Amino acid sequence: MLFHAFLIKYGEIGIKGKNRYLFEDALVAQIRHALKHVEGTFKVTKDQGRIYVHTEGEYDYDDAVAAMRRVFGIVGICPVVILEDEGFEKLGDDVVAYLKARYGENCEKTFKVQARRARKTYPKASMEMNAELGGRILDAFPGMRVDVHEPELMIHVEVREHIYLYSDIIPGPGGMPIGTNGKSMLLLSGGIDSPVAGYMVAKRGVKIDAVYFHAPPYTSERAKQKVVDLAAKVARYTGPIYLYVVNFTEIQLYIYEKCPHDELTIIMRRYMMRIAERIAEKTGSLGLITGESIGQVASQTVHSLAATNEVCTMPVFRPLIAYDKEDIVTISKQIDTYETSIQPFEDCCTIFVAKHPVTKPNINVIKRSEQKLMEQIDEMVDKAIETAELIVVG
Repeated sequence: MLFHAFLIKYGEIGIKGKNRYLFEDALVAQIRHALKHVEGTFKVTKDQGRIYVHTEGEYDYDDAVAAMRRVFGIVGICPVVILEDEGFEKLGDDVVAYLKARYGENCEKTFKVQARRARKTYPKASMEMNAELGGRILDAFPGMRVDVHEPELMIHVEVREHIYLYSDIIPGPGGMPIGTNGKSMLLLSGGIDSPVAGYMVAKRGVKIDAVYFHAPPYTSERAKQKVVDLAAKVARYTGPIYLYVVNFTEIQLYIYEKCPHDELTIIMRRYMMRIAERIAEKTGSLGLITGESIGQVASQTVHSLAATNEVCTMPVFRPLIAYDKEDIVTISKQIDTYETSIQPFEDCCTIFVAKHPVTKPNINVIKRSEQKLMEQIDEMVDKAIETAELIVVG
């Protein structure tokens, strides 16, 4: 059956007053953006604490639902039939017709009617509607029975200016609408972890930009394209991502030449953080995001994380910090980044990995090693930032 609209369930506990309106406005904007490329005509409106997506004529139901399931802030998507108020007797007929069309003539589910009388001039109270509509359903479907505690089918009837009838609640991603919590810069690689980290922070309402460190000719254009593809996967949830591609080859070779090889990973990582923070400051981001997880590799021991963190003044968000790899893989599959992440194109980190990297770096020792870079490193960093390529993804 063709539904007339979608009722959008949303909300975070504690969002009230002005913050509620900002939340709703941001959510409406995100829903409109998500539906731009879906076949059909959609009108997104707010009405008395409800958000509706009204449809006009034919539309692609599956694509519309899939698009809205990627909008952070949505808790549930309810396909709705909108009825004119033609009296309670007609409403009973419409509810029975809806159930027959939706679940078949011989439906045998347990059910509960949940009526809500938002228009107080309606002649029947909510409890009265529940009882009488339930009776009509039992008369029409001998195999159905009432279960007020754990029904298989919850039939919602909302009486407003029109009457809204629905029985499905399709789960949304939850979280908060993009842009309600500022902007942060994601250090995006071609691996499994960083796209998941960006997704998770964006789910809390944070707008995402990204920086990728490219090392031609040691990394190929296909490795770069892999990262662009990953950014596009994440952008389906976050909206457009500004991806800054930094040429890191000169800096990596200089560090390789001047510094102890067991410290290469830490020192390179510290310069990546410095560069990412510089770009973040220029573009209005308030924090950095990484996909690091304690102990997963040598550069992610607690000692190593402390060493890389030391160069940053911005907060560094690490949403995966206590996750096992299996947990991260599960999320990457859910958001459809996993198959792209495992494509066999190396990024700049893996090319210059030391055979025996230090796992408990001493920050003072690392700083002494970095002194060997002082002759040229600042100029190289400035050049890397100035020549960064900007790709708008999504």
